[in-house]
Amino acid sequence: MNTFSIGMEAVLDPTTLICLLVGLAVGTMVGVFPGITGSMAVALASGFTLTLEPVQGLAVLLSIYVGANYGDRIPSILVNTPGTPAAIATTFDGYPMAKQGKAGLALVMSSMVSTVGILASMVLFILAAQPVAQLALKFGPPEMFALVVFGLTIMISISSKSLVKGVLAGLIGLTIATIGRDPITGDQRFTFGLNDLTGGLDFIAVIIGLFGIAELFDQLLTYRETKVKPISSLGRVWPTKAEYRQVAKPTALGTGIGAFVGVVPAAGGDIAGLIGWDRARGMSKEKDKFGKGSIEGISAADSASSATLGGSLTTTMALGIPGDSVMAVMIGSMVIWGLQPGPQLFTNRPDLVVSIAAIMILATIVSFGVSLVRMRGMVRLMDLPNHYVWSAILIFCLVGTYTVTNNVYTVIVMLVSGVIGLIMKRTGFPAGPVVLGLLLGPLAESNLRRSLLIDGPSVFFTHPISLTLLILAAVSIAIPIIGKARSARSGKAAGSLEDQLVDRTAREAGYDGGSGTGSDNAQDAEADRSGSK
Repeated sequence: MNTFSIGMEAVLDPTTLICLLVGLAVGTMVGVFPGITGSMAVALASGFTLTLEPVQGLAVLLSIYVGANYGDRIPSILVNTPGTPAAIATTFDGYPMAKQGKAGLALVMSSMVSTVGILASMVLFILAAQPVAQLALKFGPPEMFALVVFGLTIMISISSKSLVKGVLAGLIGLTIATIGRDPITGDQRFTFGLNDLTGGLDFIAVIIGLFGIAELFDQLLTYRETKVKPISSLGRVWPTKAEYRQVAKPTALGTGIGAFVGVVPAAGGDIAGLIGWDRARGMSKEKDKFGKGSIEGISAADSASSATLGGSLTTTMALGIPGDSVMAVMIGSMVIWGLQPGPQLFTNRPDLVVSIAAIMILATIVSFGVSLVRMRGMVRLMDLPNHYVWSAILIFCLVGTYTVTNNVYTVIVMLVSGVIGLIMKRTGFPAGPVVLGLLLGPLAESNLRRSLLIDGPSVFFTHPISLTLLILAAVSIAIPIIGKARSARSGKAAGSLEDQLVDRTAREAGYDGGSGTGSDNAQDAEADRSGSK
């Protein structure tokens, strides 16, 4: 049997299909409940999938990834609250459409353009991943170290309002990655005589703590009883021919932007959605309708945010560098299965690459079909009391962490990570660079030391690829610094490029800050994003 047949046979296995459906159900519900991000759900599920076969486990995790992308549009449109950070821009036109009695149309159009965005981005994955992986096969230790540095600097520069805090978070991740055995000599480091620390901190326990427990604690401390009642009148559902023609250009524009943004390590759907909405507004003949219920606005935003999925998958599988926080968790699970994402994956397990593409495409098609019939049920689901959701999350965190090693030690690591994650969230330190530093720290250290031992420090500047990546890393750090300096000189509040875009698009959408909707929700969701990445 050829590679394609083997990969497809694994996906079409009945057990794998059941895993896919379970993942889609979980992912959709995750998206519906604001505050429960895709990263958090995949982190929780990873502890339960480690006993499955790799393809079955990937079916669960990837389908959660896809399902959350569809589910998060529902609260964005019906209650003006993004289900996940990727749906921030959906609120700009989705909720105004719902208030005009077009909630059904907004939900269906969102599902349609999201499907277009994901499927188009998967074409990018199928066509580009193999050539990128072949190029990466030529990487030696200097190039691999430079690639890790580039990935870290990109996440640091966009995941926090404060560059200093982002850098410190990245350094924390790199520091805790040194706990355990030396990757070159095998000597114990920072274990303090504890046998449990010889293998380092358990990655799954740390990410469940940082993403799951920290978010749970934060919601418990900040919960307010007031709750916006979801709009239950869906109105007209299917678009007209004129509306199909109207959304064609913004959907194509958003898909292109999302696919490009998704390839950049750590740049997620929230950034792509905001850029897509803003660019579509600039090209539209009806600019004044954006933010007031424009079908073009919701099409551009959702196609852009959805198209990042394939781009992120391309970066993750071809280079072994997480495209976003969900992919960081995915890499951790794959490593435990004995699989190392990166160029070697295409050489050693090409059938698995076929399976991954098939799972994503199948999950997208099924999610689209389900999204057309689930609307009214999802409206009722949003009325579920929060304390039921919190209890379920806590139970899944505890059980999922314990099943990884059957050791109470991992549960303690998770709880401690949760407390640290809460402190970081409250003080503005992003969790994303910590996770990426913990995940890629050993890879960076081993390649750095090999490079220095073989050729010395000059090797990073004499190899064209490593030099280019280090220059790009420096540029990614310099851009936010220059932007803040310019803002300070002009008397404006300093902020990252994304923060300025959130504020501007929210103002153009016509929202005020007094009702707890619009720009307030966008800013709240942006705060959630910076803490959950």
